[in-house]
Amino acid sequence: MDCPRITLRQDGPTFSRIVAGMWRLADWNLPLAERVRFIEQCIALGVTTFDHADIYGSYQCQQLFGAALAHAPELKRQIQLVSKCGIKLLSPHRPEHRIKHYDTSAAHIVTSTERTLAELQVDTLDLLLIHRPDPLMDYDAMAGAFERLRADGKVRHFGVSNFTPAQFEALNSRIPLVTNQVEFSPLHLSPLTDGQFDCLQHHGVAPMIWSALGGGLLFAGDAGAQAVQDRLAMIAAELSVSPATLVYAWIMQLPCRPLPLTGSSRIEVVRDAVAAAAVTLERQQWYAILEAACGHEVP
Repeated sequence: MDCPRITLRQDGPTFSRIVAGMWRLADWNLPLAERVRFIEQCIALGVTTFDHADIYGSYQCQQLFGAALAHAPELKRQIQLVSKCGIKLLSPHRPEHRIKHYDTSAAHIVTSTERTLAELQVDTLDLLLIHRPDPLMDYDAMAGAFERLRADGKVRHFGVSNFTPAQFEALNSRIPLVTNQVEFSPLHLSPLTDGQFDCLQHHGVAPMIWSALGGGLLFAGDAGAQAVQDRLAMIAAELSVSPATLVYAWIMQLPCRPLPLTGSSRIEVVRDAVAAAAVTLERQQWYAILEAACGHEVP
């Protein structure tokens, strides 16, 4: 079993179809050797793309990952690194922040990226995303910052996260974006109907998907998700796969070519996601999951 690879956009980067999300890395409390081992295990499965953000773990996750890369520098040649910037959290590690806010100024994009490179202990990011829309964002200034980072060899490609279709279009018209990282799962269906996936498919851009398992609620015994859980269990048994694998396969069957993120330190979870690449649902099976997620038959 090996994770396939996909090009996010024509002339864009090629990433593993499953992306290892690192937002909980600080919570995993993995010693250095175990962090290295986890990266190695992901690579062995073909999962070579790792997703970060400056704010993860109260600004600590990138340093933890960077320490692993410094300990095993040969891993740097085998992986692709994604990070995000633009959110400023209240944190003891950022005492100058008096209130949670967004900053998509050119100066912050550049300085945040330079700090991320230092924390990850690499020279270049494969992909930089603006983490969330900012009411004060200036699209020309953001595009200018991206161009400067590319010219300086610090970032190869650019994208956004949680942007509306109109916001994506506004920035994409100034500089080609290779993804929009959005929330999607059987418990969060809005990208199917708000134009998000349609916009990206139109541009030949593959979305990245966060919270693919509903933040764990799909399999946590949540009463609100029981109908979906029951439908997933039934179809998973029909296909002889785990319910988690089925969810990833259901997402990956969309024609906009989504790249789901995992968020667990357990390599079995990553393996379940990778297995989804070999699973194809019949159309009626796919719609059966959608029906359970909506709570009614499709109109």
